Amino acid sequence: MEEFNMAVNAYLVRHGQTFLNKYHRMQGWSDTPLTEKGKQDAARAGQALAPVDFDYAFASDLKRTMDTARILLANHPTKIKEPTPAPAFREEFFGYFEGLSSLSTAVFVSGNDNLSSFEELIDTYGAELTRDKLAAADTSHDAEDDATFWARLTPGLDQLRALPDNSNVLVVSHGMTIRSIGSKYGLKGVHTAQPQNGSITKLSLTPTDTTIDFYSQLTLPEE
Repeated sequence: MEEFNMAVNAYLVRHGQTFLNKYHRMQGWSDTPLTEKGKQDAARAGQALAPVDFDYAFASDLKRTMDTARILLANHPTKIKEPTPAPAFREEFFGYFEGLSSLSTAVFVSGNDNLSSFEELIDTYGAELTRDKLAAADTSHDAEDDATFWARLTPGLDQLRALPDNSNVLVVSHGMTIRSIGSKYGLKGVHTAQPQNGSITKLSLTPTDTTIDFYSQLTLPEE
């Protein structure tokens, strides 16, 4: 008896490199343009995803993700030309730390733990506690803590789950957003590394389950 896939296939793509990425600065809701490399990241992702027939295309409503999605779609055989903005898939908001050096932010937030990079923060505390520590260290009280972040993101994932079974969905999102999904639903260490700009992460979504089929790949894995 033939088995049918009863899941939504969500392809999460991290936006192309921006100037704040290039300069290793904190970039949440703040935006800078895509670099030339960033535009190439987006085009490459579109070409890599050519075998996938998209039924829907979403992007975080920030400019860098919308720009990435438009370039990606222009380099893909899909008839979809414009992504639907999806604010739920925005990057984490870093509040006071927006635009600051990621190194100096890590040193400040880690305090006596003496960590010297944002990657060390994630490796030491995990994505969830790192978010809470950033929020606690933000004297402006604007940065998202973990509960606030997930209260925003979960309805977006639920929206994807509610799409028809077997739908193929493009979602252009952000590094911390994608790695936080990896931390919550995948294997820590394997699915919490910083995804590369323009990389592809595939989720299989049912009403009750989230499976990470692959994480941060520049090409589609061979089946």
